[in-house]
Amino acid sequence: MAVKGCGGHKGCQCGCERKRLYRKCCAALVALILLVLFIILVVWLVLRPHKPKFYLQDLSVLCLNVTPPASTYLFTTMQATVAARNPNDRVGVYYDQADAYAEYKGVAITVPTRLPVQYQGPNDASVWSPFLRSLDSVQLPPQLAVALAQDETAGYVLIDVRVDGWVRWKVGTWISGQYHLRVNCPALLTVNEGKGSYGASTGGGTGYFRFQQAAACAVDV
Repeated sequence: MAVKGCGGHKGCQCGCERKRLYRKCCAALVALILLVLFIILVVWLVLRPHKPKFYLQDLSVLCLNVTPPASTYLFTTMQATVAARNPNDRVGVYYDQADAYAEYKGVAITVPTRLPVQYQGPNDASVWSPFLRSLDSVQLPPQLAVALAQDETAGYVLIDVRVDGWVRWKVGTWISGQYHLRVNCPALLTVNEGKGSYGASTGGGTGYFRFQQAAACAVDV
């Protein structure tokens, strides 16, 4: 009597079992990935870091001189007082690198001054008072020299104090990668005739500059 073989049937069963196991593994892996992403999303929504807040508290113009007669070379020394606050309740901020400098109508009139490395815990604040200097004379485009003279005649000069650097976020023991920090602090200066307390002058004259009031800065991270 012939005995029927069942190898084919067993092979089919093994193949089906492998497929079912494969599907279960894939489903478990997808579920794990979705769970991790969901946890990350919840943590981010709860701890979502807010960018630091910057304020320009003061800008003292110690020297601002445009050489006559061409009035295109500028020499300047300023001292800016910039305050920064971390508004987060659970997130710290590392300032790995930050440089401050001054601009007039989009043209840098001082070289970058490196600010001290700083860590701000939750709701902490820091204050920097860097000196901003033109390392050598800054050659202004003719139209900017004319604009500066016109602003002085009008009695108001707008200088932008900028901070450019890199920050990291700290949550518990986790520290993020670096994010580019850009800060712009507009400083409105009034121009008064006569010798001022700062002894600043332009074009060989005797005008001087006085900072108007503290102002919030635009921050981009």
